[in-house]
Amino acid sequence: MSSNNQTPDQDSPASSTTVADPSPTDTGTEHRSFAEKVGRRNVPAIADPFVIAVDAVAGIRLFESRQDRQMAIKFGEGRAEDKPSQAVIDKLKEAGFRWNRTHRIWAHPLTPESSMSIRIEAKRLYQEIRGMIRQEKGIEASPEAPF
Repeated sequence: MSSNNQTPDQDSPASSTTVADPSPTDTGTEHRSFAEKVGRRNVPAIADPFVIAVDAVAGIRLFESRQDRQMAIKFGEGRAEDKPSQAVIDKLKEAGFRWNRTHRIWAHPLTPESSMSIRIEAKRLYQEIRGMIRQEKGIEASPEAPF
């Protein structure tokens, strides 16, 4: 009998399709993602905020938060005794940084249009303030490469 004369519910031996039974591991309740099936692993998330530069002796850190979309400078642990001089505070304000009382940091928002220039300016400001604080505290200038 030719395949043209068969009804739709009849399979011809020449055109039948064989389906493999699922393996025992595929029948479990776990549903693996495509990436897991082909052997790719999830990439661990980057810490946020992440530190860009630290001067532990001067007690100043520059970091960026992608989640909060901001650059930040923190002095010590953010306690009252870690407060920088008024000259340093004036520099921060001039550069557009504002005090964030909740996180105890000086923060500058990042916008899509200006994020690169703000990052560059924040790095430059960090170096300037770091030098001011070292001088105020009588700490020798360090030749470290901060970035």
